[in-house]
Amino acid sequence: MSNHRTHNIISVFRRELASYFATPVAYVFIVIFLLLAGTFTFYLGNFYERGQADLLPFFNFHPWLYLFLVPAVGMRLWSEERKSGTIELLLTMPITMWQAVVGKFLAAWAFIGIALLLTFPIWITVNYLGAPDNGVIVASYIGSFLMAGAFLAIASCLSACTRNQVIAFILTVVVCFLFLLAGFPLVLDFFSAWAPQGVVDAISGLSFLSHFASISKGVIELRDVIYFGLTIAFWLYASAVVIDLKKAD
Repeated sequence: MSNHRTHNIISVFRRELASYFATPVAYVFIVIFLLLAGTFTFYLGNFYERGQADLLPFFNFHPWLYLFLVPAVGMRLWSEERKSGTIELLLTMPITMWQAVVGKFLAAWAFIGIALLLTFPIWITVNYLGAPDNGVIVASYIGSFLMAGAFLAIASCLSACTRNQVIAFILTVVVCFLFLLAGFPLVLDFFSAWAPQGVVDAISGLSFLSHFASISKGVIELRDVIYFGLTIAFWLYASAVVIDLKKAD
């Protein structure tokens, strides 16, 4: 039975991943991502002025890159299906709602992962210029991929809420920005001035920035992995609930 479920998820995954590369949109996205990553690292990140061989500037910009690029990928996950009416076809296939949600999410996540892997020339460049701590870089890549998954799961849920891709995009950017903002020193200082430390810790604990910063120091702690895993699971579950509620629309 579990093999059958896995087979269904893989079928949806393959269909979705192939659909990304069937249009020029995927290639445009990857080129924009790579250009922005390079620009942020070597120019805006003051890579040469710092005189230090590491990828700190590269990863510091990832949350802000994802804030716009991941919603751009995720906005079509369900909005497109609902607008074109293909969602009915998908749901008449012998697969469950959960399998469809997970399969589509994994395809989009794999697509973002491919874009992330294609930044390897930046890693090679840093190793050519100096002797960076590659363990920290590997951990940062893992953290970045997990964070992208959390952004994408939110995008999946909000894409399911509307037929309009632009609305899905804007809603996702706003919600993800709130999750980033929660770990900002300015926000935490505001709350720490009057709120109990427990409240400040709880707000900080919800932040993508806090957990990503922790992993990008080179230490992959279980609590950070669990946080991103639970965030992804929660928003994917919410996606399935929303799609189920809107089936009659």
